[in-house]
Amino acid sequence: MAIDDLLDEYEQSERVRSWLRKNGAGIIGGVVLGIAVIWGYQQWKNHQARQAHDIYSRYEEVLKQIGDGDLEKAGAGFTALNSDSHHMYATLAALQLARAQVNADKLDDAIATLRATRADPVLQPLVNLRLARLLLQTDKVDEALTVLGQADDSASLEARADALLAQGKRDEARDTYSKALNGLDVASAQRNLIELKLIDAGGSVPKPAEPI
Repeated sequence: MAIDDLLDEYEQSERVRSWLRKNGAGIIGGVVLGIAVIWGYQQWKNHQARQAHDIYSRYEEVLKQIGDGDLEKAGAGFTALNSDSHHMYATLAALQLARAQVNADKLDDAIATLRATRADPVLQPLVNLRLARLLLQTDKVDEALTVLGQADDSASLEARADALLAQGKRDEARDTYSKALNGLDVASAQRNLIELKLIDAGGSVPKPAEPI
């Protein structure tokens, strides 16, 4: 190897060492920071997984208590779930608990359960519908209408029509039953029931549209 080549290599290595002396601390710090971020992310993921497993275990325990008929313990378990941010499991537990309370003829307890539910947004309409129906069963008609709000699915419209009929507003009830029919298939079991309610309210069932 020529002397010039050796000098070039020496000069290059000196430049590398000089650059490392100036920037080595920053490089090491960046590596350490990167490792810390990765470690922290893994710890966060592990924590989330443990928390999700704990929430699900508590939800299963509530279901077991409901199955065993121990509604008092199930109610306490639901309350604990409901205080967390995992509203999906709390809502599912509330729906199961309220059903069991209704079957045990504890309508007021079922209403209290559904009222207390911090419902998951996806399940909120179902919670509102169940609650409205229970309120109608206990003659709390005005409250039922408030809970239903502006919901316009067929089941909610049916419940609203039931409430209006209970208030003696037969014309509004007939109109609402008719609207409820619009979103239902001709062969639907729910449609048959609403048709009977419409006829009972003094209305007439619209003929199904002719196939094209």
